[in-house]
Amino acid sequence: MNDDILSGVRVLDFTTIVSGPYCTRLLADLGAEVIKIEPPEGDFIRTQPPIRAGKSAYFAHLNCGKKSLAIDLRQRGAIELVQQLAAKSDVVVENSRPGVMQRLGLDYAPLAPMNPRIVYCSISGFGQSGPWATRSAYAPMLHAASGFDLVNLSYQNGLERPLNTGIYVGDVLGGTYAFGAIQSALLARERSGRGDCIDLAMMDGLLGMLIYEFQEAQLPPMKRTNTFQPTRAKDGFIMIAAVKPNNYEALARAVGHPEWMDDPRFATAKGRAANWAWFMSMLDEWASTRTMEECEAILTEGSVPCSRYYTVREALEHPHLAQRGSFEVINDGAGPLKVPNPAFKFGNANAQARNYVPALGADNAVVLSSVLGYSEDRIAALYEKRILHGDSSRA
Repeated sequence: MNDDILSGVRVLDFTTIVSGPYCTRLLADLGAEVIKIEPPEGDFIRTQPPIRAGKSAYFAHLNCGKKSLAIDLRQRGAIELVQQLAAKSDVVVENSRPGVMQRLGLDYAPLAPMNPRIVYCSISGFGQSGPWATRSAYAPMLHAASGFDLVNLSYQNGLERPLNTGIYVGDVLGGTYAFGAIQSALLARERSGRGDCIDLAMMDGLLGMLIYEFQEAQLPPMKRTNTFQPTRAKDGFIMIAAVKPNNYEALARAVGHPEWMDDPRFATAKGRAANWAWFMSMLDEWASTRTMEECEAILTEGSVPCSRYYTVREALEHPHLAQRGSFEVINDGAGPLKVPNPAFKFGNANAQARNYVPALGADNAVVLSSVLGYSEDRIAALYEKRILHGDSSRA
């Protein structure tokens, strides 16, 4: 019995960079056959570090479990070939600027009559309609446009310039939303027999993530909300997240100050909010004579939500992640590396990274023979016409 939820689901993946590949990587993790359509030079991420032995770990992280089909869409006959594949697929995912797929003849409108059951997902910065629709969009500019960056700045003390961006929140969030939308469309198809067209805007995803700030923008409070900030220990910092009243009471006991529970400055949420700076300075004083590890141990023993600050390297080495199976060790041809498994697990189905990272065009022959029934000679002719590229075996 196959325990892959998406076994038998074929995905034609036109995506590049991060948002789209993140989405289709999750589909592959659930067992979908993801066919990555790449230009002759390959996905841009193939060239991005970390690189060893000519292989990009960044690319492996986003594209393990997929097949690579390298096609030059500018060559005569290439579009017709891809349309044939779409007619045999369940899902198409693309993250080009709106209008690009239409000009190629690979948007939803011409594909739907060929395959009425197709689920077509377009990921873009600002959506397929509206004044900003055709703007090129990458995560850093979406962080700026959505208000995300200025919200983050407002929570910092003494800074006037927005923080540098290095984590592509908008891309990962957009890819996650697209993954969920595709599942919903596939479920709806089982009920109706019809596919659908999904218009996913990363801008909308970022705005939806700013839950408190979205409402605050419409209903400004009299005073800025207090933020959670690091507490300084002897050798670094610890985050203490005493959100609810019972967390605060546990915190007061754990740090040896049960009298705080009766102190009018801190006994109520309103009092703590009014005296937040004072409260945080008292926590700094308590932690200043202890290491991060000691603080974390004391607070955890007292049921206080907290964590010391870890580097990514330290987090990857934590035994909890290994025991939970939070990552998979794969080999991309240059050696083993860890990649994360999906954040969700099922009791009766697989959800895990697959140990296969395709070289450019490595699956040309197997895809065209298995999906379209092409013969060796017909595939060889596509190489001669410069439609197919890469290092695929021509068998």
